[in-house]
This record gives sequence, structure tokens and C-alpha cells, in this order.
Amino acid sequence: MKKILILDGSTRKQGNTSIMVEHFINGAKNNTDQIEHIIAKDLKIEYCNGCLRCNLIKRCSISGDDWNELSEKIADSDVLVFASPIYFHYVTSPLKKIIDRFRSLIHVQITEQSVRHTPWQKWNKDFVLLLSMGSSDDVDAQPVVDLFEYMKEVMGEENRLHVVKATRLAVIKQVIKTEDELKQLYPKLELPVKLAKQDALNNKMILESCFKLGKKISHV
Repeated sequence: MKKILILDGSTRKQGNTSIMVEHFINGAKNNTDQIEHIIAKDLKIEYCNGCLRCNLIKRCSISGDDWNELSEKIADSDVLVFASPIYFHYVTSPLKKIIDRFRSLIHVQITEQSVRHTPWQKWNKDFVLLLSMGSSDDVDAQPVVDLFEYMKEVMGEENRLHVVKATRLAVIKQVIKTEDELKQLYPKLELPVKLAKQDALNNKMILESCFKLGKKISHV
């Protein structure tokens, strides 16, 4: 039975990201009950300060926060889900703090040409990105996707990355609004009402994609 750890960067309850996560979990429950959903902003996570001591002691030297316990859960999971709205082309700050602490999971060697990253332990995991954004163009999320493409390669060649991106979601619970509700909303957002019909269909497909991915990825 696969273990799934969800790191949720949403700062709002029942926002679009949370609804995507909920559908993913409902799909995953078809095959596993080993699912833990962690809200990033509720954790006590200190900032990585770039001290580089982890290169020597093979763990983070920062003490007194939740990273030690969280890092054990990360290592023990088969599936790592990172969920976040896109704020200024990136994940939210609570989730970014966690990602920065991944630095302690690898040895970093500065070379003449660049930097070489070597994980203390190679992984064989599924990485999942569930991303919602106000932009109509999912290119706004590309910096996040690029980072995770790199991360999954650094942590081992057997890792896999799965991405679901939802666009044009500017207000809370918009991803579940009906066509008529979107028609009422879009003038307030200065968007053409004609987009409402297709967007309602697209949003439904996005949530179905989250459900199907959860179901597929949790299958042994």
C-alpha cells in the first residue's frame, strides 16, 4: 500500500488548490489509506540559512522546528504531492520554506563550471504538482515545473513527475462554480462572459484529472 504525503501551500481554507487536493485524495482512497495531508502554513519551519553544515553532518543543523519529523515522513513516502496556488510565478512562501530545506537532503559541491548535487540517498518516488493560478496562461507556473523537473532528476533517475495546472482561477472556490456563476463573476474580473461555458467544462476536467491521477498513482 503506497504512502502519500501531501504538502499543501494554500493559505486559504477551501480555496481552489484545496479543492484540487480533495479530488486527488478521493481518487487515491480507492487504493490506499496511507494518506497524510499537511498544511504548510501550520508547520513550524525555520528558513534555510545556507550554513552548509548539512554537507558535513548529512542532515539539517537547524533544531527546534518541525523539519526533522517532516523530513522522516518525506523519506518514508512513495508519493510526494506539492499543492499550491501560484503567487508571482511561484509557490506560496510557507511551501517554499519547506522546499528550501530539501537542501539538507543532498551534498552540494561547487565545481569550476557549476554546482554538483548528490543526494544522500537516491529516491524512487512520484512527485506530483497540483497548481492553481489566476493567469489564463499556465506559463506562469513554469518556474515551479522547471524546479521540480530538476529536483526529481537530482534525487534519482527513477523518480517521476506528474503535473496538473488549473488556470483563470482568481477567486475562492471558482474551480467548482457553474457556468451561470462564472457568467456573473466574469464582468467583475473584466473577463469576457463568453469564456464561462468552456471554463466551466475545463474546471470540471481539471478536477477529474486530479481524481484520476490520485487513483492511478496510488495503485501498487
